Amino acid sequence: MDRTLLLGLDGATFSILDPLMRDGTMPFLRQLAAGGARAELLSTLNPLTPPAWVSMTTGRSPGHHGVFDFIWAEERQGQVYFTLNTFRDIMCETIWSLVSRQQGTVCALNFPILSPPPTVAGVIVPGLVSWRHLRRNIHPRGAFERLQAIPGFDPKAMAWDFDLEKQVETGVPEDQYEQFITFHIRRERQWFEVLRTLMRDRPADLTAIVFDGVDKLQHIGWRFLDPACAPAAPSEWERRLRALCLDYFRQLDGFLADIVSLAGPNARVFIASDHGFGPTRDVFRLNTWLHSRGYLTWKDVNTADEKAKESITRLIERHFVLLEWDRTTAYARTTTSNGIYIRVANRLGETGVPAADYPRFRDQLSAELRSIRHPVTGRPIIRDVLPREAAFPGRQNGRAPDLTLVLWDHGFASIRDRSPIICPRPVVEGTHYPEGVFLAAGPGIRSGADLGQLSILDVAPCLLRSLGVPVPEDLEGQVPGGLFDAVFSAARPTERGVPTLAPATAGVPDEASALTVEEEETVFRQLRALGYIE
Repeated sequence: MDRTLLLGLDGATFSILDPLMRDGTMPFLRQLAAGGARAELLSTLNPLTPPAWVSMTTGRSPGHHGVFDFIWAEERQGQVYFTLNTFRDIMCETIWSLVSRQQGTVCALNFPILSPPPTVAGVIVPGLVSWRHLRRNIHPRGAFERLQAIPGFDPKAMAWDFDLEKQVETGVPEDQYEQFITFHIRRERQWFEVLRTLMRDRPADLTAIVFDGVDKLQHIGWRFLDPACAPAAPSEWERRLRALCLDYFRQLDGFLADIVSLAGPNARVFIASDHGFGPTRDVFRLNTWLHSRGYLTWKDVNTADEKAKESITRLIERHFVLLEWDRTTAYARTTTSNGIYIRVANRLGETGVPAADYPRFRDQLSAELRSIRHPVTGRPIIRDVLPREAAFPGRQNGRAPDLTLVLWDHGFASIRDRSPIICPRPVVEGTHYPEGVFLAAGPGIRSGADLGQLSILDVAPCLLRSLGVPVPEDLEGQVPGGLFDAVFSAARPTERGVPTLAPATAGVPDEASALTVEEEETVFRQLRALGYIE
């Protein structure tokens, strides 16, 4: 197989990277981009980390692979039960096992929803894992001991600093923003050192890593990076924060250069992001709006006895929605899904919308959402409202929201019980936009090619084509025309392969590898710290 790299930059967008390449902050990335192909990479409909990375590494859309959020939930007897999505929740085969079945080797680092790790030919070190449980979530067993031998190796630095992330979310003194950024510089270096060691000791046919500090910095520091949001007369602190953000990208550029150098001149390099980024200026409180329209009723926590209050406190920490189910027909479960779930009464005695009334009810709710206007500008707050069959077609779309919303500024809707329904954010923040980045370079890649816009589903076929692995016929993505040059295309035309395997035979780990309650709680704290869960 031809050696292939996938360098994932979580949340990267050309609106930030292009100026950094032009001004010399990222000279290696500029050189790579100039000598290869580029495209805007369109993310999943709801441009969120888990469904997007899973779509990239399966070549299948969420309606088929079944991952729509960090968590999934189900309603049982008037309660909503949440659990974290894990690798076992991916209902399609991944490129990791596809390559392994073709006698190739893989090395995948810091990808979300990759724990418990699949059994593959190679090394898996997943993201979104507590440092305390990293050893048992690495494949193969025993690989952790090799990582421990790396000078300066610190598993704590590979995880998120929970206390610091939480402080940043709730507002911190200016000097702690600097601490936040420098922490993520150190964290990226830890992942880089792990990758460099593995590339030297156990080189793989497909080597892939996610650098997620790009996303973290843009969430809190968009105004330091986007010239359109910069103040006319920045303070000393603002100038210092921008300089620190630029230092992050400068060091990241150095990591990318060293990785590509280690791979050698015959390797093909693909750089891709799970989604893009942009500014968000308003807060839209979706459950507050649903309550105002009579679709949702909150529980009165103050009337609960002490035992019930203790239970409610625990539920809030686990992010259950505390509702009067008998008086609720529609609600939002998570801020990250930007979706509404409709409670349907399928049997006599159940509460919710009668099954026969569901289509009419959903259409009415959709129309009301489209009519919401900004109190100051008068513009629609919501760009689009899509039913689940349109947003996420596929056999697994039963887990998707009944309605998925696209907000005017691509922000995440709040699910908290607060007023007013719409209000400005204290400062401009960064949020996920659908337009990410795609760059490719190396032998056989057409130099200077602008491929326009690609789908995130196209990345897996591109990687397989680079490796010389047949592209399964059931992948939804495709190898874009014009990516590979005429010589390469003539020598190695795209080969279509048999369909992918079902997950049960594609390296899914057994139940003994399940997350413990402590591990789940740790990851919930991580997601809450970054504002992904309220």
